[in-house]
Amino acid sequence: MHTAATLYYLEDATQAEIGLRMGKSRPAVSRLLSEARRTGIVRIEVTPLGQPASPEIGDKLCTELGLASVELVPTSTPTMMGRALAPALSKTLLAAGLRPGSVLVLATGRAIYETLQAELPSLPGVVVVPAVGGQDEPEAWYQANELVRQMAEGIGGFPSFLYAPALPGVDLHSSLLTDVSTSHVRELWQRADCAVLGIGAPPAIRQSISAAIPTTSSILQSKAVGDVSLRFFDAEGESVPFPGSERLFAIPSEQLKDIPARVALAIGPEKALSIIGAVRAGFISHLITDTSTATAILELLCSGDRHD
Repeated sequence: MHTAATLYYLEDATQAEIGLRMGKSRPAVSRLLSEARRTGIVRIEVTPLGQPASPEIGDKLCTELGLASVELVPTSTPTMMGRALAPALSKTLLAAGLRPGSVLVLATGRAIYETLQAELPSLPGVVVVPAVGGQDEPEAWYQANELVRQMAEGIGGFPSFLYAPALPGVDLHSSLLTDVSTSHVRELWQRADCAVLGIGAPPAIRQSISAAIPTTSSILQSKAVGDVSLRFFDAEGESVPFPGSERLFAIPSEQLKDIPARVALAIGPEKALSIIGAVRAGFISHLITDTSTATAILELLCSGDRHD
């Protein structure tokens, strides 16, 4: 079943060709393919028709938020999100004028993880560095070094790894501040040319969050509307600290704001207020989102940012 499915779905062989290669009749091949689907060896996904990107909505959102650019992609399912976001990210990165030796800071998150599975532009010689620690994260989209490796491989650049958890203990944090390898990463942060960022939804409704974050923190649950690289903020863009956040091993907020091109990938109407807060905090200069999210943001802005 696996052989027949591989030839048919991945190598575009016809059922007759598969039969010749496997020594089976065409009806037998058809039965193998049906059984492969029934048992889960083959999974077929029919995605709903996405809401098309609207240039007018993108232009209006760019003006309302005061951003350098807004790229809208068609509304998509979570599993197809990366394919939708990758072309827009490629366009924005190419426009940033990155050259060999330029430093690109890469955050973590599901949107970034999915986008890295798709094709990225060739940016040879660009140095990719994590925006935040994540050496001990259990979920793939928070494993900072692995995402950096994938990004560097995809663009033809060079990875620079950060061997640190997102929230080290007191003693480890002090040690990391003087460590040679982490000092190198901190130097790269200071001269970064571009950042690719995710925007987290409000902690109170998140289904997935970094293992370093105390999810029971009342201040995060009540005040934070989102985060960029675990730097949480409220609806006005003001910082929302949490217990231990002074030890967060991530690019400092002020250094992040100084990066010339700060590109955020964020999809989902539930992130509308999170995106507004991130813009007001000064964390992003370019936004890549979909039409439904852009519409939700504009509705919030028109209604006075109501947050229930």
